Amino acid sequence: MKPSLLVLTSLPDDNRERIAASFDILYAPTHEARAKSIAKHGATIRAVLTNGTTGLSASEVDRLPALELVSALGAGYENIATDHARTRGIVLTNGAGANDDCVADHAFALLLAVVRDVPQRDRATRDGIWRDALPLRPSVSGKRLGVIGLGRIGEKVARRAAGFDIDVAYHNRKPRDGVTLRYFDNLRDLARWSDYLVVATPGGAGTHHLIDAHVLEALGPTGFLVNVSRGSVVDTDALAHALKSGAIAGAGLDVYESEPHPPQALLHLNNIVLTPHVAGTSPEANAACVDTFIENATRHFAGEDVLTPI
Repeated sequence: MKPSLLVLTSLPDDNRERIAASFDILYAPTHEARAKSIAKHGATIRAVLTNGTTGLSASEVDRLPALELVSALGAGYENIATDHARTRGIVLTNGAGANDDCVADHAFALLLAVVRDVPQRDRATRDGIWRDALPLRPSVSGKRLGVIGLGRIGEKVARRAAGFDIDVAYHNRKPRDGVTLRYFDNLRDLARWSDYLVVATPGGAGTHHLIDAHVLEALGPTGFLVNVSRGSVVDTDALAHALKSGAIAGAGLDVYESEPHPPQALLHLNNIVLTPHVAGTSPEANAACVDTFIENATRHFAGEDVLTPI
């Protein structure tokens, strides 16, 4: 008999079929389906597949007495009640490394789009406006980029920056062993040094509004911000004020505090590029995340150690 798996995140049909080969799936990507599945089948559910945004609460864990395994499809797990799950001996895993390239690619897509003003130039071209009527935009190459959160994604952002002859520095809670990039222990100092700031730090209480008015002021009127981590890391009101006042030059966001609803304070601004939390998604990245989950789950139910424990 296949273990019962509660899936709380949206999955394409082909990926669900691959998982269904090994699990009895309860597919519940909406709040209503989630509540019904837990109420009706909670006693038999042995595994949950979710993501950092969707999460799994402590009260939900308590309603799943047979639960053994909780997996985040991507790298983030900020809304999963990990400490509470550990008190039950539940194994926790994530998709670390599965979609890093996709996220780093998207970070640079946002950076290029906002620095070179691609959306506005596209609109101008469609409206018949020639280049002579448009202000010049800065080059991307040869500048300074600060990475906030030099994990796997941050490292890949830094690697891509090297291809643009961009000097890279970073800020973490502490320096990374074996990393030769310049380290700033003070985030404002990094922002002051940088032309671009790319946010790749985990979400959660520890990084809530890490990017505030003071950091944006330090980034300055020629600086650009890109966020591909979690919306909670950036103070939306402070960012809106900085963009309106010219305190910074522009921003590219794949994530925002009001998800899944658009960030109303930013929508009317022309110096920001917005995408709907898609940085980590592509056919290749989605398949790799599912592969990681299947490998972790197969190992767990075979009594083996998982590959990417949280």
